[in-house]
Amino acid sequence: MAKGLLAGLIAGLAATTAKSLAEKLYPPRTHGEPEPPEVLAEQIAGHRLDDDTMFVASETIHWGFGALAGAAYGALAEFYPAATAKEGASFGLALMTLTHETALPAMGLSAPAEEQTTREHTSEAATHVLYGVVAEKVRSVVRGLMD
Repeated sequence: MAKGLLAGLIAGLAATTAKSLAEKLYPPRTHGEPEPPEVLAEQIAGHRLDDDTMFVASETIHWGFGALAGAAYGALAEFYPAATAKEGASFGLALMTLTHETALPAMGLSAPAEEQTTREHTSEAATHVLYGVVAEKVRSVVRGLMD
């Protein structure tokens, strides 16, 4: 399990990098809406954050979540190999469904799924598939090096 967690953590960081770069090319929000990590950072702080603090807080949330999601995926893959189906794309879509379509709206961090724009849906779907595929590729390579 420890090897799976570590491989997944590394994979989650690589996948977060890929997702972040892809969102620069095809951003989900184009009208100045705050990103969910920014909203969460201010909810946690209980007040408006200055720009520097907001940057550090939201990036910590974004990268921390990506790494932890990857670690969970790595551990799951150890015991349930079917989780790696479709070269990780299934994991990426499941993660999008759990976060952007369910948890984030429920927590007030984003609009409800039915109110999100087509652009947001397609960007999130594409970048989460990319996240899942990169996570699986990196996880499988790193995990193979641990044997």
